[in-house]
Amino acid sequence: MKKFSLFVTITGLMLVLGVKPASAQDPIARIYFAGTQKISGDPNSLAFTNEFCSTEAKALEIQTLNKLARAPGIWFKSKMAPGATDGASQLRSLLDDLLKSEWVFEMRNSGGDSTEYALAIRLTDVRAQLWSRNLAAVLQSWTGIAISPDKTGGWTLKKHQPPNLVQFNYRDGWVIIDCGQDALNLQHDILDAPELKAGAVTAPAPGATWLSADLDWPRLIQLFPALRALDLPRTAFQVTARDGNFLVNGRLALTQPLPPLEKWNVPAEVLHQPFVSLTAVRGITPWLEKQGWAQPYVISPMPQQWFFWALPGMAFQTYGAAPVTDGHSALTQLDAKLPSGKDSAVAVPGSLFMPIKAELSGNEISLTGIPFATPFVKLDLEKAGEFLVGGFFPNPPGATPLPSEFYNLLATPKLVYYHSEVTSERLKPLPQVVQLMLLISRHRQLSGLADKWVAKIGPALGSTITTAVQSGPQEVTFARRAPGGLTALELFTLGLWLEAPNFPGFDLRAPSGALPSDPRPSAPDPAPAQPFQLHSIH
Repeated sequence: MKKFSLFVTITGLMLVLGVKPASAQDPIARIYFAGTQKISGDPNSLAFTNEFCSTEAKALEIQTLNKLARAPGIWFKSKMAPGATDGASQLRSLLDDLLKSEWVFEMRNSGGDSTEYALAIRLTDVRAQLWSRNLAAVLQSWTGIAISPDKTGGWTLKKHQPPNLVQFNYRDGWVIIDCGQDALNLQHDILDAPELKAGAVTAPAPGATWLSADLDWPRLIQLFPALRALDLPRTAFQVTARDGNFLVNGRLALTQPLPPLEKWNVPAEVLHQPFVSLTAVRGITPWLEKQGWAQPYVISPMPQQWFFWALPGMAFQTYGAAPVTDGHSALTQLDAKLPSGKDSAVAVPGSLFMPIKAELSGNEISLTGIPFATPFVKLDLEKAGEFLVGGFFPNPPGATPLPSEFYNLLATPKLVYYHSEVTSERLKPLPQVVQLMLLISRHRQLSGLADKWVAKIGPALGSTITTAVQSGPQEVTFARRAPGGLTALELFTLGLWLEAPNFPGFDLRAPSGALPSDPRPSAPDPAPAQPFQLHSIH
């Protein structure tokens, strides 16, 4: 669904507005999807079936596709030809094919200052004719230029501003939509992709790719500045499945070398079992210091390592820790950047609960004014060194130290990221923490069909393991094994995005005067908890 939104966005922007093309020769973006019809025949399709074939998933799918069909007409209304229709009904009747059918989308520089992009989708003759008629009608309405399909359903739209050409062709069971300037070459070789050469098989071979993508985010940002907030490096990955799990393997091509990786320094005295989630990360400080949401809280020097963990039981037992060279200086700097109660109570803009203020006392910063939680950041002095430790609720003393397996995992050469969680257990307390943060900042909380979908699939999701290692000076290779493909936080974020009023935008602001729902913790789930275990991917 998200990938079709990207295609419609690119098509509409280039047709109606025109964009500045990229300059490099290699692909700017390439996405392959095997299609749900093909995936459902895979002997490893259990993970897919569990997540996307329920009644709740189907209802969310219909709602999402309906939103997507309306979005282009809303976005481009001011740029369309006079009297143009929004095209929602014509687009909606095509969207189901983007879920069911096999397709590949590619966008690349075609020489000079021109950008070419194409979508190839495997369709029956009947569906191909529908695509021809509907897309011709939409583009004719948007541009005011007449389009006359030939007997095969093919047609060409010629314009005076970029892109000069849009061609629709149907051959060998494939619809190909190619857009660019003057000469269109991508349509002639896009079907040579290895994934597509096998022909119209009913199911992929075991271990075959379900989804793959190569996204050059820096170049995409040049074309679409709205993507700048993501600040992602070039990302390539593929998704397969085995033993009831999604398997995700990929790499990140960084724009600058990683800093030297310091030896892991574990806050062993506060980081203790039992866990429902455990994360260790290093090497991200240069990226973190550039993020707009983090810059107001940057201290000097910034920590080079970060640890996060969550305990079972109470909703707000989520914690983080980072080693620092001078704990008192770090704590003092952070206190100066937080709302202070020393002179006056500083309210968080737009907050429902006010005032929220921070106060440094001894070696601990306490935040007040937040209901149901007692956030803190304190200095922890251990044999291993000094650490800043923070959380939403006091960290109980640990009875069970870290197992040796954790240190063995950290000994993985050039490891930069490790995350392990029991996703079903993490989904129980995590929403309450996130919903509270949304509530106090007057943002919409997760509700509706996405909330029901997450609640439906959650209990069946077991261990999710993600690792990432430095594989080159400016490259990180990552791998994940997960029954749901995503972590609990990612699933919750996906739900928020799908329910955003301006979807496929991501505006979560609550309407003026509206009060979000009560975030008080619900009754404990009586279902037995799944045990947390440390794992490697293999």
